[in-house]
Amino acid sequence: MLRPAAEALRAEGLNITDPLPADTLFHEEARARYDAVVCLYHDQALIPVKTLDFWGGVNATLGLPIVRTSPDHGTGFDIAGKGVARADSFIAAVRLASEMASARAAR
Repeated sequence: MLRPAAEALRAEGLNITDPLPADTLFHEEARARYDAVVCLYHDQALIPVKTLDFWGGVNATLGLPIVRTSPDHGTGFDIAGKGVARADSFIAAVRLASEMASARAAR
């Protein structure tokens, strides 16, 4: 399923690799080789993303008729009302949503 999809995208001129193992894809050297990574499972993506940039991580759901982003951290019910929450990931999610919406509008 994944290789045929990669082949079809390559045929359209995109520089796409075949599937790679998630356990070797997120170290510094590997990250320097790619602009984006598509993961099939929640933990394949969010464990390394949260480890690398907990406060700036954003989850984007692709293939929807709307733009959908969310901060990668949890809901933070345990810190609600304490004045200690950080907005970094929320701001990053809004910025990414804006970029994605602009790109859609330009098509």
